[in-house]
Amino acid sequence: MLKEFPSALVEQVADGEDMVKKVMESPWDLVISDLSMPGRSGLEAVRQIKELNPKLPILILSIHPEEHYAIRVLKAGASGYLSKDMAPEELVNAVHRVLLGRKYITPSIAEKLADQMSEEGGQLPHEQLSDREFEVLKFLAAGKSLTEIATVLSISATTVGTYRARLMAKMNLKTNADLTRYAMTNNLL
Repeated sequence: MLKEFPSALVEQVADGEDMVKKVMESPWDLVISDLSMPGRSGLEAVRQIKELNPKLPILILSIHPEEHYAIRVLKAGASGYLSKDMAPEELVNAVHRVLLGRKYITPSIAEKLADQMSEEGGQLPHEQLSDREFEVLKFLAAGKSLTEIATVLSISATTVGTYRARLMAKMNLKTNADLTRYAMTNNLL
């Protein structure tokens, strides 16, 4: 990647808060970020950066499956989403594309977007959740307690409980076992 961009200055950050701080301190041509960071999620950081600097391209490079997150990050303002298992050449292509002010999406995400536009109300229950509710769903399905989730997300356990109640109601689920079964059936884990 650096061979392709020899004059690039690359900085690493500790968490989403640090990323937002660095973007505010100096001008950037591009932000490449993961979704999974301590404290503030990458998704929240994308939203805040776009509020501060709407024209700054943000490319998400993540281990999370694109079918679960790509559309969410695009809606949050990211310029593209790339899975870490993609070839390094694809990362270079994605960087070139977003630096030109365009979006980078894979053909499978383009198809999913087209399907969503043609299907009104045809979303799966988890696709109707807010980003935070979706995060809580994944943690609960993985067996995390409310306290553990609260620590990871830097929110109170009471707030996590509120998100749990909302997502359970939206998805018409009764127990955490129902939630875990749903997550496994829909490959969310």
